[in-house]
Amino acid sequence: MSSEANLLPLIIEPEELVEHLDEPSLMIIDVPLKAESHTEGHVPGALFLDKGRLMRGSGEVPCLEPTVEQLSALFSELGLTRDTHVVAYDDEGGGWAGRLLWTLELIGHTRYSYLNGGIHAWRQDGLAVSTEATDPTPSEYEAEILHPEAAIDRAELTERLNEKGFAVWDARSPEEYRGKKGENRHLGHIPGAVNMEWTRVMDPERGLRIRDYAELITELEALGLTPDMEVATHCQSHHRSGLTWLVGRALGFKIRGYAGSWKEWGNRDDTPIEK
Repeated sequence: MSSEANLLPLIIEPEELVEHLDEPSLMIIDVPLKAESHTEGHVPGALFLDKGRLMRGSGEVPCLEPTVEQLSALFSELGLTRDTHVVAYDDEGGGWAGRLLWTLELIGHTRYSYLNGGIHAWRQDGLAVSTEATDPTPSEYEAEILHPEAAIDRAELTERLNEKGFAVWDARSPEEYRGKKGENRHLGHIPGAVNMEWTRVMDPERGLRIRDYAELITELEALGLTPDMEVATHCQSHHRSGLTWLVGRALGFKIRGYAGSWKEWGNRDDTPIEK
């Protein structure tokens, strides 16, 4: 692997990525909310990933992380190798890209970056897009859950709710948080969770890039989330919280993703809920 690609930061700006597009160790993955975003124009050389493949897709909680078999099949198709540096982006400010990077963290593939602002920032900067499909070069990738601590499950979350130094960041809308909106058996939020909607970490003036770090830390601290805490983040399906997980990482928080999210928590009768 070239030493250059190895030095790419967690959050990479469009003008920085442009200089690395030809590196063979680089794999750019577009995981858009709307598939037509990719066909209308993507970062040159970017592979298309169907966002649905980042979730298990079956069982009572289909939004859980895929099985190792599903992950092995997915990353083999994409052509991932131990030396690949993945740059992920999407068309919505980082939810699905964050979910992909969280998945990579889970399997211990830590060579990854987020293209700040995704296709919106790329276009805003006037950079060239391609409409040509890129075919992956398959590999034989065997996924293992090497960093299970990137995730947190319902049992551990329930157990630790009143623990000092542990907090929950709910990335859903204020209406969902307050129990005024939702499609679950029970509405409301996890007791003690703080609410900062995922869109509030993006800057709409700057192509949906992540907002100024100092401002974000100040706002999160005002809500009671500080970098010395362990933070679990969730939404309805750990899609929106893919971005809050990523932002937590960028800000230096010890942050974990709750993949079951409200889909699991709000559809059970034994989970504590506040409104």
